[in-house]
This record gives sequence, C-alpha cells and structure tokens, in this order.
Amino acid sequence: MDKIKEIERSIIKPYRKAIWRPFCKAVTEYELIQDGDSIMVCISGGKDSFLLAKCMQEIQRHGKVKFDLHFVCMDPGYNEFNRSMIEDNAKTLGIPLEIFETDIFDSVAGGAFKQPCYFCAKMRRGYLYKHAQTIGCNKIALGHHFDDVIETTLLSMFYGSEIKTMMPKLHSDHYAGLEVIRPLFKVREEAIIKWREANELTFINCACRFTEGCSLIDDGSSKRKEMKTLIKRMSARNPKVAENIFIAMHNVNLDCVIDYKKDGVKHSFLEDYYDPENYEVTEEIERF
Repeated sequence: MDKIKEIERSIIKPYRKAIWRPFCKAVTEYELIQDGDSIMVCISGGKDSFLLAKCMQEIQRHGKVKFDLHFVCMDPGYNEFNRSMIEDNAKTLGIPLEIFETDIFDSVAGGAFKQPCYFCAKMRRGYLYKHAQTIGCNKIALGHHFDDVIETTLLSMFYGSEIKTMMPKLHSDHYAGLEVIRPLFKVREEAIIKWREANELTFINCACRFTEGCSLIDDGSSKRKEMKTLIKRMSARNPKVAENIFIAMHNVNLDCVIDYKKDGVKHSFLEDYYDPENYEVTEEIERF
C-alpha cells in the first residue's frame, strides 16, 4: 500500500509540472472527459498505458467531474512471462485490472499476411471497441503521448505523402457512440521514462509473439524509431523543434496550403484564388 501511495504522490508532486499539469491541461483543453462518462482505459502493459491508468485514477478521485473507469487489458495471446508481468504491475500500481482473452496472435500467425503488424493492430482495435460497448463504455482512453503525436505527423509527411496528425479525441467510424481519447497528449515521453525510473518500475515494451525477444527492450527497427532519431538530432541544434512540430498542427494556415481535404472532399487554393467578378479568367484557365 505504501508503494502505491508513493507512486501516486510522485505524479502529483515531483512530476506535477512534467506529467500532472500537461495531463490535466489536455483533459481540459480538448474536453476529453464529461460528467457521466464511462471510460475504458486500455492497458497494453507498457509504461505509457500504466501511467495513463494512474493519472485517470487521480483525476477521478480529485476532480470535479464525475465519471466511471474500467481498466482493461486485452490478451491477444501473450506468453506466460509477459502476462504475469502485466498482472504484477497492475497490483504494484493499485490498478483493478480486467483481462479478456483473444486469439489474435494465433489468427495472425496462421495467415499469410504481408503486413502482420497492420492486421494485428486492426484486429486489436476491433476487439477493444467491441469490448468497450459490451461493458457499457462510451469512451476508450489510449496512452499515446506528445512524442507519439509529433512522430506520427512526420511519418505521415515522409511516408504517407500527407499532412495529418494523431488527434486528441475522435469518434469511432464503425462503432456508433464510441469515442477515443488520448489524455497524455501533452505529456513528453522523457517525463514518463523518468517517472518510471524514479519509481523503479519495469514494464514490457513489446509483447508480440513474433518479436518476443524484445519484451524488455526496444529493438529500434521501426520507422517511428527513425523519426525519434531525426527529432533528437534536430533538437540538438534547436531545442524547440519538437514543440514547434506540435504547435504547427494547432496553427495550420489554410491560406498557404495548396490542397486540403475536409470530410473526404478535396479542395484547392484555386477555389478562392480568383475574383468571382472576373470569372472569365477562371473559365479561360479551365479551357487551357
């Protein structure tokens, strides 16, 4: 019990500026939690989701908004070691964890998928959304943080040929009445790592059956790792690089964007470029 209180105090006191304030600011600024919400907090087993769970517990206890929490871990077929570590960490942190089992790893392993990670992630989302509806939740809280946001922004530009980012909240496309929220949206990963180390906690990084060797380490092979390295290198010259990327997605100037999409419809700067009174010019260009 003393360990749980010590961990909770670390969030509110020593890491108030680095974790608690950015967490509360995101919840308030993006209106992530409302009275009467029933929120399923998804626990993957990593440092981010477990910190999210503790922050959500604290804001439920001390905040003015009244809402319900369900701490859920989906077991896609973890090995015994990873499963035990998740359960042990939940006890250490004082999180009443519910685990439901699926056969996702078996399904992916038995299929001839060229992109197994993509299909695994897609199946995970489907199971989580269905479970949220089954237990009567209207929101799903995920542990994505500030660095995930800016890395996603760069990945979309460099590999997706579009400018988009990870949203602090969004409506589910396939599950009516269900929202996804990201309360750690403004919390830096560096702060999460320091919080973990200060409390002498050990979490799994990768629990995938196909890469079980990296259960306690980051193999650094992903494109997201490339973005981390790039941002780190640029930050050595300009410490505000990460913050500027984040702010840029809050400060899009549509007057200086060539094309953009809204509700799936593509728009061009040419739509508003020419004076309506001089419509002949537009017609001439179209003929050209």
